[in-house]
Amino acid sequence: MPSPAMPSPAMPAPALPSSGMSGPGVPPLPNEASAALTLAAVFAGGDKPLRSGLAWRVYEDRADARPGIVARSEAAEPSFTLAPGTYVATVTYGFASASRRVVMAGQPVSEQLKVNAGALRLSGAIGDVKLSPDQLAFSVFVPIGTNSEGRLVRSGVKAGELLRLPEGTYHVVSTYGGSNAIQRADLKVENGKVTDATLNHRAATLTLKLVAAEGAEAFAGTAFSVLTPGGDTIREAIGAFPQVTLAEGDYVLIARHDGQVYTREFKVESGLNRDVEVLAKAS
Repeated sequence: MPSPAMPSPAMPAPALPSSGMSGPGVPPLPNEASAALTLAAVFAGGDKPLRSGLAWRVYEDRADARPGIVARSEAAEPSFTLAPGTYVATVTYGFASASRRVVMAGQPVSEQLKVNAGALRLSGAIGDVKLSPDQLAFSVFVPIGTNSEGRLVRSGVKAGELLRLPEGTYHVVSTYGGSNAIQRADLKVENGKVTDATLNHRAATLTLKLVAAEGAEAFAGTAFSVLTPGGDTIREAIGAFPQVTLAEGDYVLIARHDGQVYTREFKVESGLNRDVEVLAKAS
């Protein structure tokens, strides 16, 4: 007798896409728990918005671990999509900053941070003549007690640069020409304002020369030392005609060439740029 026919195995049903699958034919499911956090910054005490110079950071606020950055931006009004949780939003404006704790719970949130800050913009001059920015360097300090240079905020600030700072009083040191031509000022930074300040120097730029006679060709390879009348060295330079910038006052110039030493006294008058010649003659 023929064997009875075996029933054919059941064909497996096609698999249905799961919520974790993705591909060209499976659109991603929206994360309904995430929501947008929109941030903006204004000057404290008003509603004037900050539009530039901002750096935003959003940290995950975790009590059991060091906060980690989850988002960052330099936009004026950034928007971040965040999962439910607690975060700390911070904004820095130069050396000023503000922060806000934010709780995300699946709904859009907008926060406005208030920054207590202003800015300094510095320049230098001799009389009515503005000095070139490449001839100047500024250092800005926070006074502490009776020490005007208690804490350095920043050195090497360029003329015309916008230095954003928390509101307060600062001590500014301006150096012209990299020598002893220095001016100081105490300046106040006000919230939401730019403080423009010009520090007036009393100095001049001099060209040093060692010559055989007045107006003659300068000797190359001469080593010069500029001293105060008390013997303190202010500046040293080597060359046929090096330039030095000095504060007004009295000085002694020493020139060394071919084993010989020559000296002369001279005076610096503010704004009077000129040649200072040393005659190569025995004193």
